[in-house]
Amino acid sequence: MAKLVECVPNFSEGRNKKVIDAIANAISSTEGCSLLDVDPGPSTNRTVYTFVGSPQAVIEGALNAALVAFPLIDMSKHSGEHPRSGAMDVCPFIPVQNATMDDCIECAKTFAQRLTEKLHVPVYLYGEAARTENRRSLPAIRAGEYEALPKKLNLEEWAPDYGPAAFVPSWGATVTGARKFLIAYNVNLLSTKEQAHRIALDVREQGRSKDQPGLLKKVQGMGWLLEEANLAQVSTNILDFELTPVHSVWEEIVRIARELKLPVVGSQIVGLLPLKAVLDCADYYIHRDGLFVVEEEHKVRLVISKLGLDSLGPFNPKERIIEYMVERTEEDKQLVSLSLQRFVHSIGARTAAPGGGSVSAAVAAMGAALGAMVGQMTYGKRQFESVDGVMRSLIPPLHRAANDLLLLVDADSTAFTSYMAALKMPKKTTEEVERREWAMQEGLKKAVGVPLSLAERVNRLWPGLKEMVLYGNIACLSDLQVAAKALETAVFGAYYNVVINLKDITDDSFKTHTHQKASALLLEAKASAAAVLDAADGREG
Repeated sequence: MAKLVECVPNFSEGRNKKVIDAIANAISSTEGCSLLDVDPGPSTNRTVYTFVGSPQAVIEGALNAALVAFPLIDMSKHSGEHPRSGAMDVCPFIPVQNATMDDCIECAKTFAQRLTEKLHVPVYLYGEAARTENRRSLPAIRAGEYEALPKKLNLEEWAPDYGPAAFVPSWGATVTGARKFLIAYNVNLLSTKEQAHRIALDVREQGRSKDQPGLLKKVQGMGWLLEEANLAQVSTNILDFELTPVHSVWEEIVRIARELKLPVVGSQIVGLLPLKAVLDCADYYIHRDGLFVVEEEHKVRLVISKLGLDSLGPFNPKERIIEYMVERTEEDKQLVSLSLQRFVHSIGARTAAPGGGSVSAAVAAMGAALGAMVGQMTYGKRQFESVDGVMRSLIPPLHRAANDLLLLVDADSTAFTSYMAALKMPKKTTEEVERREWAMQEGLKKAVGVPLSLAERVNRLWPGLKEMVLYGNIACLSDLQVAAKALETAVFGAYYNVVINLKDITDDSFKTHTHQKASALLLEAKASAAAVLDAADGREG
């Protein structure tokens, strides 16, 4: 799978459409770059661009954008609500798919070097790319903003990482680096700018001072006035949404606003956000409010409603959630993204993969989905009201399993990647032969692990399926019977995939242990499928 890096340059222009469009065109016309979002802000006089591509492509895209912006933006005439130090104020690189933080650090360094060579402007490194601890934080580097640069650049401790320590009035300075996914999240208030900033001081990690830290870790914040909407905002950057989720920021701001008797009227995402951030938020409200929501689409709708994300304009998930935005290239498309017809045709082609392992995973996913379907056909119906509670507990695990098992369709197809790479290793010397043999053995063990994990995942579903056959809609019994046989078949397929690959493994202890485990999993699947079928026959009788 190709490496995919996200780049989110922030330019200090949010009012001149010609300039905004020119920068966007520079990015979108760069080969290998997909421009996902352009988010201008008139009050902040700033536009956030989001695009993805290979590491090499995003460097080119960012550089092309800067070259176009250079003659079009004059920082000596700039004003806006958002802190800034330069025309291309900040340009972070973020790992998205199959890319590491080290890849993004290299992107930042290469971009910084090439930007200074082209434009002869000062560039600082921040975040994971920072060379010193005092430059990890963007606000620390940007302290004093553009206006402080003439003096700041003369200080030894603030010499730029790249480029001349010279003030370029029309440009200022650029900050680039590597970081985790940042969520720019603003909460709307019917209040003054000062009241919004007071709340921001309470919630941001920095707080008011070292002696008065804020409530939320890895959150930056300030209050400002959004003139075009005639309201104030607590504007935050969530630096680690897994440590401090979006809903925590919302709930804390709402709590403080309530104490101050200030109305909260929705919130706003600037740019894009990861799907996980949305689903984590949904899970919080589902748990807190005792809701029953299974479908991903419904979870997204729930979050939009709870946070009022559409308060300032439509929130289209397909245009705001990065996983929905990223389009895979044809050669990089996953098997599970194919139509059923194309998937079947790919199985029948003259290629070793996809084969029995991928088919087993697909059959397992369909078996789990059938179980979930029976639950859905039971839940909420008047004649089955007495088992609503049971269905609430049985449906989610089956629904999750269907999604998890789909991932194994591709995992099985790529299971031999390490083994195939080992086959290509050099074997001219004794040492090289030994290293190659060791890598081949490790690759085979890794490949065996995929079908084994499939069988284990399937066997965790039997208790729920056995309960579903007792309480599910009796009109759907045949669907449960098919589900049972599909899941059993999947474990059969996994077992035979394990056995055929064990023969080339030389570690006898590993072979014995793995074969015993696979055999036990197959016996369990056989017995469990028989139990489900017997129970179904009993209900029919």
